[in-house]
Amino acid sequence: MNMINKTILVLGATGQQGGSAAARLLADGWQVRAFVRNRSAKEAQALAQNGAELAVGDLDDRASLDAAMQGVYGVFSVQPNEWDLHFTAREIGWGTSVADAAQAAGVRHFVYSSMSGAEAQSAFREVAKWEIEKHIRAIGLPATVLRLPIFMENYVNFPHYGIRQGTYFEATKPDVPVHMIAVDDIGAFVALAFQHPGTFVGKTWELAGDAQTPPNIASAISRVSGHPVVYVQTPMETVREQNELLGRIYDWINDGGYVVDIASLREFHPGLMTFDTWLETNGKLKLEAMFSRQM
Repeated sequence: MNMINKTILVLGATGQQGGSAAARLLADGWQVRAFVRNRSAKEAQALAQNGAELAVGDLDDRASLDAAMQGVYGVFSVQPNEWDLHFTAREIGWGTSVADAAQAAGVRHFVYSSMSGAEAQSAFREVAKWEIEKHIRAIGLPATVLRLPIFMENYVNFPHYGIRQGTYFEATKPDVPVHMIAVDDIGAFVALAFQHPGTFVGKTWELAGDAQTPPNIASAISRVSGHPVVYVQTPMETVREQNELLGRIYDWINDGGYVVDIASLREFHPGLMTFDTWLETNGKLKLEAMFSRQM
């Protein structure tokens, strides 16, 4: 694909996924238009300094989406995850509005960030991202769907991933692999999708860079950080009491509901990081900071 004079609109450009996609696309020679809420924010200014054009708008403002879409070749669409039943309708509204604006603007390639097993999970709950996927297909938008598992970064960025005082709490069974991906590799696959439309348009890709059991995750973190971490499974009764939706998701995971052909993905993207590689190259300093905060 010849990138010269072709612009990609990146939503969520100041976040993890959008930021990774924008950086990779700029490095590959694409023109990037970053959709931001605040032009003056330091993250937005960093994007501009790296060569991105800024388009100010909001997902609730269709007119700002229409304006941002003008003249673009492609769109990378990402919305926040719906972990709350009350948030689902809002996410569906955002995702379908972005898709409708892209179709109205004649976008040639629409790359949508979905979630792992979106279609399979729709059998036992309403999944906003599956509803958005269906809408994208229904309106005939030339699109690629990238379904993503949890991010490797979550283990060091968010305390709710359960590493506290040397114990890793998780509801996944000890023998069930947890699929994960590095944020940098999300950007890589977004760029690959735009670079190879013949391979990606009309396709859904289930992505992951690694799949490790919770005890192996704890061992890897222990080895790299130098802080002993042990795995303790959170009882499902506790999960259901705290969040019924999350309980249903863990039941699906523990029944082996999610499998990704990582070897085939690595053939297409040889640099796809394992959890060990990510810890050594990206996570080590963050782990040190995390354990320092907990001491």
